[in-house]
Amino acid sequence: MPQPAPASTRDLLTSPEFRRLVRQRWRISLVLTALLFVLYYGYILLIAFDRALLSHRIGPATTIGIPLGAAVIGAAWILTAAYVVWANRHFDAEAARLRRTQTPHSE
Repeated sequence: MPQPAPASTRDLLTSPEFRRLVRQRWRISLVLTALLFVLYYGYILLIAFDRALLSHRIGPATTIGIPLGAAVIGAAWILTAAYVVWANRHFDAEAARLRRTQTPHSE
């Protein structure tokens, strides 16, 4: 059976500042997820509805679909990196600040 959280932890988790921080993280996560969804499914829809565009040759053995597919993968990495940078710079710093202000230093 899980132990109840100490009062200081409960205070932190129920504080308006912490709830605001969690809402902000959800908002950013949902925006980045929506962008990734649009990229991936946009590419799939492009394959389904405009094959002629994707089969256009840009080299002796390469069609435009290859670099577009690679761009989708690269964009996924970029979106992931954007979240990691945001989390490291803002979310983690704010969470640490809230922990310092909400929890006693000596236990």
